Amino acid sequence: MITLALSKGRILDDTLPLLEQAGIRLAGKASGRELILPTTDPQVRIIIVRATDVPTYVQYGGADLGVAGRDVLIEHGGDGLYQPVDLGIARCRMSVAAPETFDYKAAVRRGARLRIATKYVTAARRHFAAKGVHVDLIKLYGSMELAPLVGLADAIVDLVSTGNTLRANRLVEVEHFLDISARVAVNQAALKLKGERLRPLIERLDAAARAKVES
Repeated sequence: MITLALSKGRILDDTLPLLEQAGIRLAGKASGRELILPTTDPQVRIIIVRATDVPTYVQYGGADLGVAGRDVLIEHGGDGLYQPVDLGIARCRMSVAAPETFDYKAAVRRGARLRIATKYVTAARRHFAAKGVHVDLIKLYGSMELAPLVGLADAIVDLVSTGNTLRANRLVEVEHFLDISARVAVNQAALKLKGERLRPLIERLDAAARAKVES
């Protein structure tokens, strides 16, 4: 049995068509409450987990492979995971955003120590370290845009798609530093033990993703 971990929402919605092109469909219609979904292939099942938990399920063998955003995989650290395919779905970008009145470029040039609010602490730390900018990172789990407005932080690091939420809160995107898309993450031990079944599935998903890009 091959177990594929997916999260509800955009990842699930965008992955199912690729699975169909790879010859795997859900067996019946999911009601939205099931956590284990059978497929038309009796040797493949889908489990529904929280997005941030996908790499953990894969790493510790609860799933053989999963689909997760690059942001999630970076924050997890990728221990024990092989990432063979960028599916090119759930695209967005990771950016620094600040209030319209804050001169971010000048603050960086002066070498000021910035306070950055973010859920993506690992990615933010790597980015600012590469720039040689000193930052104090404040971890938040939601309402990131509020932090600069009440003086908790100078700027934020967050995922941006349309930018509408930033504009609604009088924030501007001052630096885009990482492109995000969903990737296939595979348990390395499972790849050795179930390679004959896993590799063809991974190859079909890769082909489906490439075909989508070309079309």
